[in-house]
Amino acid sequence: MDHRGLRMSPPPLRRLGPRPLPAHLAMAWLAWTSSIAGSALLRTASPGSNGQTPPPPRPLNPRLAKLTAELFAHPPAEVAAALGHEIAHRLERMAAGILRYRHHPGRRDLPDPPTVWREGTTRLVDYRPAGGPPLLVVPSLVNRAYVMDLSETRSFLRWLAAERGVRPLLVDWDAPGPIERDFDMTDYVAGRLDRALEAARAHTGAAALPVIGYCMGGTLIAALGQRRADAVSGLIFLATPWDFHAEADSAAHAQAAQSEQLISWIHSQGELPVDVLQTLFLAFDPLTAARKFRAFAEGDLYSPQAHAFVALEDWLNDGIPLVAKVAAEALDGWYRANTPATGAWKIAGEVVDPAKIACPSLHLIPSRDRIVPPPSSRALAAATPGADVLQPPLGHIGMMVGSAAPADVWVPIADWLDRQPAA
Repeated sequence: MDHRGLRMSPPPLRRLGPRPLPAHLAMAWLAWTSSIAGSALLRTASPGSNGQTPPPPRPLNPRLAKLTAELFAHPPAEVAAALGHEIAHRLERMAAGILRYRHHPGRRDLPDPPTVWREGTTRLVDYRPAGGPPLLVVPSLVNRAYVMDLSETRSFLRWLAAERGVRPLLVDWDAPGPIERDFDMTDYVAGRLDRALEAARAHTGAAALPVIGYCMGGTLIAALGQRRADAVSGLIFLATPWDFHAEADSAAHAQAAQSEQLISWIHSQGELPVDVLQTLFLAFDPLTAARKFRAFAEGDLYSPQAHAFVALEDWLNDGIPLVAKVAAEALDGWYRANTPATGAWKIAGEVVDPAKIACPSLHLIPSRDRIVPPPSSRALAAATPGADVLQPPLGHIGMMVGSAAPADVWVPIADWLDRQPAA
């Protein structure tokens, strides 16, 4: 194993990512081939009275003006040939990057912390140190929990334990099994998460402890904090969605408005499969795979940057399906009807109201988040009494595992925890 916590081995079994590969390739192909039609539109002009083609209208965008002038300087056939060559080159580079990733010898190989409680497929793992102030950590239901423990150099939880003496207890949801198959959000929050909180208290002897939630996990702990004021001493929200209509033109909102057929299909399957979920996420940034795999095709395959890329891609492609009732509640309730922000989202029959959260709270709202628009998270902070707010210049995933995450996110969280009175 190398110093980054990635095992170096003989050529491994081929990875399957990026998932779903056909969707990523189709998005890149459609975007790049549309440039051919776009170039034709830029060249289009009505013949003048003297029979000559007039010069193109002056675009408002200077870059577009320059591009238009260049197009008119070359014959259409020459432009089409150049575009075809560039499209082929980009597709070849994207494919080369994907193959590089699939055959990279690195594998995550960190020792697994001890499991201290288990129910169904959910477990609670203890990062210690023993005697340190405990912290319950709640990830999203749709991604593996180890994003917070990605590698030796990108582990928020191991850093908290080793550098700040905090004792993180991570809720690892894992993929749903037969017991969770019929769960709704109340089952997860008022049932499974409530009992994980009790297990953490019993294991550490703490009367109350702070809870941190990432993305969807943050939305869930808003309900937990309101329900269990006796056992939750503080709440930390990381890139937490709340107002799902904060940006009316968001891709997620547009998708949810047409989700009736999808929800019906999800109920027939019993879950929202990983590849379908990943396809929905593509709406946030359709060309993200095209950009990053073209870049990965270049450079040192064994550099720290390459190892970090592989570790993160492995996590992204190691998703978890969402059971049908939870998927329907998220798509139809959260995204379409905006139930959290409108006061209509209920857990165990009680409206989840951030105004009723009595404990201190910290809201980290990454300003470059494309998955959870910052206004969505700011709505939760605005509705929570006495909220502390930080807005690091990072993205949704970069706030946890990016090179700037320790300074911009990890340290401020630890400092905030240090300032809270003992429970």
